[in-house]
Amino acid sequence: MNRRHDIDALRVLAFSLLMLYHAAMLYVAGWDFHLKSSHTAEWLQYPMLFLNRWRMELLFLVSGLAVNFMRRRGSLGRLAGKRSLRLLLPLVFGMLVVIPIQPYVQGLSNQLVEPGFSHFLLRYWTGGPWPAGAFTGWQYGFTWNHLWYLPYLWVYTMLLLALLPLLESRRGQRVRAACLKLRGTSLLLLPALPLLLWNVLLADRYPVTGALWGDWYAHAIYATVFLYGYLLGTDEGIWAELARLRRLSLPLAVGCFALYLLGIKALPDSAPASLWLMVRALHYAYLWIAIVAVLGWGHACLNRPFRWLPYAREAVYPWYVLHQSLLLLFAWRLMPLGLGPVAEPALIVLATVGGCALLHECVIRRVHWLRPLFGLDAAPSRTPPTAATTRQLADDLA
Repeated sequence: MNRRHDIDALRVLAFSLLMLYHAAMLYVAGWDFHLKSSHTAEWLQYPMLFLNRWRMELLFLVSGLAVNFMRRRGSLGRLAGKRSLRLLLPLVFGMLVVIPIQPYVQGLSNQLVEPGFSHFLLRYWTGGPWPAGAFTGWQYGFTWNHLWYLPYLWVYTMLLLALLPLLESRRGQRVRAACLKLRGTSLLLLPALPLLLWNVLLADRYPVTGALWGDWYAHAIYATVFLYGYLLGTDEGIWAELARLRRLSLPLAVGCFALYLLGIKALPDSAPASLWLMVRALHYAYLWIAIVAVLGWGHACLNRPFRWLPYAREAVYPWYVLHQSLLLLFAWRLMPLGLGPVAEPALIVLATVGGCALLHECVIRRVHWLRPLFGLDAAPSRTPPTAATTRQLADDLA
């Protein structure tokens, strides 16, 4: 089976969007982040809401697809070991080496950490303690910040592998076949219903924390779309339907978002519960239909061997690990200079992209022992991109 270039491209674009999203968090008014610029703007809330209602769900869905691809070779034990190494090694290395600059500059900005990175690093490695509010995650002594995606993904992968004997049984195959037969309105709406149910049952009781334990609402949402990705796989019929629906799903997603935005802005807190339930329904209809639109347009337009794709595919994981630490470091250095609301974000983004590119190209991909610490194979693949197979796709997807 030939490589699914559209899934590769969507993964690259989704993580690129994540980097821009984190950069915008420096400037969106009223939203908490590790550092905040003096040039915040309320209007940024609208494009940010447009993205953050589905961006992480898309990443987890693509990661569920990876398990489907990898299951076609090797034992469950081998697959579990390989995924554990690929996810947990960069997590541990990142928390010890890459992440610490983030709590350091945040602590300095909050004036709750003393200057001197080496002293801070030693204290960070030994678990603190820290003054209350010093940085995000201060109460644990250390933090994984944006790398929270890796432990969450590892948990979902291990749970899915444990469930595979059931999913691959006759009954499980019948359930999957029924899911893959969804078409038209059923495909656009039915998968959103479990997500709405999780919101009604769990959202108010378990607000999203990123702390893994106790984050039950987030787990319910992310694990569900992760399972959707596994069920989706590479079934030609369902992907053809996603592509066919793309001209309907895109305007429908925009319409759902507009109505959702109107609801959260116009409805008073005292509005009847039934109206707020409708707003919640619009939220999850938008979430799923937006993903359907992204997958459909991606399959129609991106399933081709772009020349930039093999290099970008390899760069995604290292850039993901590096980007937020570089972003906050450059923001901490540049924001006090009074560069203005245009030059400041432009320079921060350019410096972050340049730093990621330089470290990946000149250091990470050329030092064999560093590669696995950033989620790459110890040695670069010598297989020509035009002969790439589904097996390689499984290795590349996080």
